[in-house]
Order: sequence, then C-alpha cells, then structure tokens
Amino acid sequence: MQVFEKIKDISNFIKELKAQKKTIGFVPTMGFLHEGHLSLMRYAKKVTDVVVVSIFVNPAQFGPKEDFNTYPRDIEGDKGKCLDAGVDILFMPSASEIYPEGYLTYVNVEKITDVMCGASRPGHFKGVATIVAKLFDIVKPDKAFFGQKDYQQTLVIKKMAADLNMDIDVEALPTVREPDGLAMSSRNSYLNEEERKAATCLYWSLTKAEEMIKNGERNSAKIIGDMQKIIEAEKLARIDYITIADAETLEEIKTIDKKAVIALAVWIGKTRLIDNIVVNMK
Repeated sequence: MQVFEKIKDISNFIKELKAQKKTIGFVPTMGFLHEGHLSLMRYAKKVTDVVVVSIFVNPAQFGPKEDFNTYPRDIEGDKGKCLDAGVDILFMPSASEIYPEGYLTYVNVEKITDVMCGASRPGHFKGVATIVAKLFDIVKPDKAFFGQKDYQQTLVIKKMAADLNMDIDVEALPTVREPDGLAMSSRNSYLNEEERKAATCLYWSLTKAEEMIKNGERNSAKIIGDMQKIIEAEKLARIDYITIADAETLEEIKTIDKKAVIALAVWIGKTRLIDNIVVNMK
C-alpha cells in the first residue's frame, strides 16, 4: 500500500496509473474506520483496478461549536485496516495541504442542502462539496463509493458531480449495521453503555415506519407520529428532525406515492446520530 501526504506526489502517481489505463475506485473518509468504510473498500476492490482511500478530518464541514477537535482519530489503526481491506493507495493530507494560506474557493450545491442536516448544520454541505470536489480533482477516480447512511451527503455529491460535468460514477452502498440495528458510525464511539442501548431507538423507529408502509399506510404525518413515539419513549433521546421526502429532491411529501427517503437525526445525550431508509413505491 502506497501512502501519500502531498498532493503533488499522489497526483504524479495517479498520472502513471492513468497512463496504464487503470480504473480507479475512491473511498473518501474522515478516518476512525469501521466496517461500513471497509465494506466500501472491499466493494471498490472488486469493481476497479486500483483502490484509493483518503483520510482527512475536514475542518470546513464542522461548525464552530461542533466536534472537530474531539472527532475520533486512529491513524495507525486505520492504516492497518486499509491494508487488510486491500487498499492500494492511502492519501492522508494535512489541513494546510488542502487549505493553504489564502484559500478562498468553495463549492456550494443549493436547495437540497437547505433541509434535513443542512438546516441543522449551516455551511456543512458547502464544506463537504468543497473537499470532495478537491479530492475528486486530485485522485481522478472513475468510481467513488459512499454509504447510504449519509444519504443527503451522497445526493449532494451526485448532484455536484453531474452539474460540474465530472466524469465520475458516484455510487451509494447499503448502510452497514451493528447486530442490534444501529447504523455504524465513527461517532458511535462517543456513546457510553446506557447511551449505546438508547441509540437503537433510531433503528426501531425506521423499522416501524417500514412496517407501516408494508401494511398500506401512506400518510407521512401518521408514520412520523409513530416514529416520534418510539424515540420520545427513550429518555436520553432528543429529536433533531424526522422527515419523509422525495428521494431525489428531498422535498417533504405528505403522501408516500413515489420513491422516498425516511430520514432522521436524533441527539443521544451529547451525540448527534443520523439514519434513514429508502422506500420504493411500485
């Protein structure tokens, strides 16, 4: 596994690979890797010639009161996991390498970033779009892989790639869950034992929504109401948002009669967790 810290060095290496007609698969991460990340890497290994992973905790996507300084980091552990997953290239730039002094350029995807996590975290998706655009330009992947848990983020990146004519196939892969249903997330490490048990209320509320839809319920307000009851029964939980929205535009829908995403963000103690399911209406 080749490890790079400088843009110039990885760019030169990528040029050599491109000259050899190698297809490049890319998995951008903020590190503290878990099985969700590793599943993306293993899939990338199957469908592309060269797998590139980036580890960069991006300051541009954290608000002033968010957890940038305390975000979990484990560089040596992450290197070992990447090696085991068959990663070919690991890119670990510093913040000054990505955002040198005098940096002024940002990418902003509009409208679909105004709702859900975008409403709760102003500026977050501008930071996400900017770093991913930069990484796409550095790595020049043919395919890039993201987890469905970050549904809105992946939709934003797909829209950015399409609007800016980036010749990259952006693919979302299924959410990887713990045995009790909790979506895997680096931030799960913040939870103490009691909070960890409480956090399963996100999954159970989504399971309830899925069950209601299978039984014929189409009224979004009724489904959200039952989801709220499950979460509010957990004393450590505080709802940020629950939404049922068009899967492409993220506009809220009152009746589920098309492909929709049921998404939520919930505070468990001091930790904010997100999850979602996608429902396809025939």
